[in-house]
Amino acid sequence: MKNNKFVCIVLIPIFCLIVVFLIAPLFYGLGISMFDYNPLRADNPFIGAANYVRLFHDTLFYRALAHTLVFVGVTVTLNIIVTLILAQLISSLPWNFARGLFRTVLFLPCVAPMVGTSLVWRNGMFATKNGLVNHLLGYLGFPAINWLGDASVVMVAMIIFTIWADIGYNTVLFCAGLDGIPKDFSEAAQIDGAGPVRRFIYITLPLLGRTFIFVLMMTLISHFQMFVQFMVLAQRGAPNNAATVLTLLIYKEGFSNQNMGYASAIAVILFLVIMVVTVIQRRVNRVDWGY
Repeated sequence: MKNNKFVCIVLIPIFCLIVVFLIAPLFYGLGISMFDYNPLRADNPFIGAANYVRLFHDTLFYRALAHTLVFVGVTVTLNIIVTLILAQLISSLPWNFARGLFRTVLFLPCVAPMVGTSLVWRNGMFATKNGLVNHLLGYLGFPAINWLGDASVVMVAMIIFTIWADIGYNTVLFCAGLDGIPKDFSEAAQIDGAGPVRRFIYITLPLLGRTFIFVLMMTLISHFQMFVQFMVLAQRGAPNNAATVLTLLIYKEGFSNQNMGYASAIAVILFLVIMVVTVIQRRVNRVDWGY
């Protein structure tokens, strides 16, 4: 009982912070979504589910939802595949200094502020005339691309930037998971004649299950909530709202149009989408967490 009391006392401050800064704003936003709420207006009448009814008749909401699902599906898939391969290559290096060096270099984009890196990529990498990407395409004989001004390719630019900015974090996590797998299993499979690919598929991946589920869940949640690159790099959603996702639509409705009630309704839908996708992927990729 003494130990339990100590644990409760330690957890109470964290629980209070969660209630004040997470649970309370969640219910507050749910309540605002039931009003025609404008922070600059004194009268904010209760309208019930009218904001949600409006959502299902808003073509821009459907476009933003589709852009969000495509963006998350492509970036998360590519992120997991690339980071797994990089982590396996780094962990296979025999020198501790080389492993640490590659982890540090790959993690650097995660340390840099995304607003600053978005500006650098907008003015330096994806610039139409003097951008580095178009210079490389020119050397290869391809014409220059208006990465941020062409509605058909702007989402590709968002995906490329997001993978670059977020790849180091998952690589480090996968490296930590790979380092925790005993080498005996791989060595035994190698003695039995299994090649590196078969060892990775049948030995490494199953033993990496817990790390894989954690990385997949956190990546899904973070990518659903990404906002900065669509605001700064795509300059508020690009032409024809080609890069408008749900987070950017929430910002536009809440702060540009001063329609907090409608923005809160969109935020509630985004919360439900994240929750449903997270629950589904946890059930599909269920791992035995017991010991």
